Amino acid sequence: MDPELLEMRRHLSAHPPFDGLTDDQLDDIANHVDICYYRAGSEIIASNQPIKALFYVRSGAVEVYRRSGDLFDRLGEGSIFGHYGLLRGRRAHYPAIAIEDTLIYAIDADIFDRLCETDNDFADFVELGRPRTSSVADTQGVSNNRMATRIRRLVNRRPLIAEADETARDVAQRLANEPAAALLVVEARGDDPRYTYADADGELWQVMGILTDADFRARIVAEGRSVDTPVREIVSQGLVAVRSDETVQEAMLAMLRHNVHHLAVIHRRRPIGVIRLEDVVRYETQSSLYLIESIFSQRHPIGLARLLPDVRNAAVRLIRDGADSRTVGTALSSIGRSFARRLLELAEAELGPPPVPYAFMAMGSMARNEQTLVTDQDNALVLDDRFDPQQHDEYFLKLAQRVSEGLDACGYEYCKGGIMATNPRWRQPLSVWQRYFRSWIQAPNAERLLHSNIFFDLDNLYGEERLIETLQELIATEAGQSPAFLAAMSRNALNRTPPIGFFREFVTEKDGQQNDSINVKRRGTAPLTDLVRIHALACGSRAQNSFERLADIKETSLLGPGVADRLSYSLEVLSLARLRDQVLDIEEEREPDNNIEPRNVPAKQRAEIKEAFRALSDAQKFLRFRYPMPSSSAHKRQR
Repeated sequence: MDPELLEMRRHLSAHPPFDGLTDDQLDDIANHVDICYYRAGSEIIASNQPIKALFYVRSGAVEVYRRSGDLFDRLGEGSIFGHYGLLRGRRAHYPAIAIEDTLIYAIDADIFDRLCETDNDFADFVELGRPRTSSVADTQGVSNNRMATRIRRLVNRRPLIAEADETARDVAQRLANEPAAALLVVEARGDDPRYTYADADGELWQVMGILTDADFRARIVAEGRSVDTPVREIVSQGLVAVRSDETVQEAMLAMLRHNVHHLAVIHRRRPIGVIRLEDVVRYETQSSLYLIESIFSQRHPIGLARLLPDVRNAAVRLIRDGADSRTVGTALSSIGRSFARRLLELAEAELGPPPVPYAFMAMGSMARNEQTLVTDQDNALVLDDRFDPQQHDEYFLKLAQRVSEGLDACGYEYCKGGIMATNPRWRQPLSVWQRYFRSWIQAPNAERLLHSNIFFDLDNLYGEERLIETLQELIATEAGQSPAFLAAMSRNALNRTPPIGFFREFVTEKDGQQNDSINVKRRGTAPLTDLVRIHALACGSRAQNSFERLADIKETSLLGPGVADRLSYSLEVLSLARLRDQVLDIEEEREPDNNIEPRNVPAKQRAEIKEAFRALSDAQKFLRFRYPMPSSSAHKRQR
């Protein structure tokens, strides 16, 4: 091939949407390109003129305008324009002008059409203005079998089934004669359609739960119950099940999420087996689930601290195997919860039972199931209203200290802002917490808005869940009914902006320590999480996870068509970029951080990150419009 055409091919292949094309496709393009030169200030496309090519900026800079005359975009080397006109009747809808001396590759419209018809990634890029969402999960490693393997492959025996009225003695004898260590308890009813099935005679049965040999030890032997006790009284309530066509990965996440070691496998509502922790570990020994098992087997905080390398190895494995950010975030959050729960168990074993009921509350990324490998502690204690500081606080301070010190040893640094249960301000009875939350909503100021951003993502780690549910309900019902609070939160969310400059290029840090880098958390995932939280509060969503919140928001009219999907895509791109860079730091024996260097990111991923920042920027501009500050008279009436 001619050297000029080879250079053209090389340049095109370094930029999306051409970087994913085959050699034959690139050859076809290179053979059907006109090279055009435009002096600074000259018109490239006029509004409404016929358009016969896709334009690619080889060098120089181009401004694209709306029909109104407003600037739409400024493009540099490797960018494309004219594709909207090709898709809409072969007429230019956005005029373009060269603002520097510019070299353009004009790619024939017939080639453009052929690429759209034969290459989905190319078509999605030009039609949506960005790469396909699924592309963000692509990695350099091999595909992960557990993300494709159906859980039914791990079912190697039919389930043992016992009726709810059978005695513990009879059921225990059946288990003793079988290799299985668990069985399903059923009763004749059909209240829950998810787990109700008909037997051969047409009678309806509902699966109540799973009964294990550990249940017999804990609820018959340890509690001194009669062996004639019906198993309905000792079976764990709240069945945790997966469908037979779900993947091993999804089964693992179900175990992590519910902290269980057995799962019922359901096919068309009929139970076909029980999967044990050992089955999954045998299939995937180096998994986060296996790590959680190790956490709960430790008898001292020192043993927990020694597991930090295993946490990092589990995250590296997930990322290199192609997991998406939501999978990794859920796994790391579940691991973090497991550390905290085990530390609380060990602390209670040392200090004795708590004097009043309590809930140990997680906030921030752990509550949202969005943790990464760089995280600190955000926790608090919500105490029963019978709490008496004089009588009880010494116990809860010691409890908080043991947990906080243990988490720090396990890699979860102390919160620099003191948002920890060791701080007496964040170790309060429920009624005080309710006053906190109402004051933050009703009279927001800078400090209260900061607390709202932290505490409005909350989840129960350990203890009395009702205490946390009360606060979650208060937030869901009252925050969205306060226009002044939403407006204040919106303006506060605009303090952190994405690193995209006037020329739509990255604006990197120049602080002497992280030169030419971008803090993806501070400039990307954190402000995006902030604005998603605001929309979720406005629509009364009870979800904590940002992706789940966006799903709730999508069901409302808060955002325009496709906006929630674009934000979900952007969150996935930025979160995955952050995780990938942390994994790279670990592999190269550096301490992981939240910074990426755009020059070290492949061109395709760099384009995805830039598009994600653009979506964030657009969403931030919408906030001020969507949640205006109410007039002073309206604010007084509200209060």
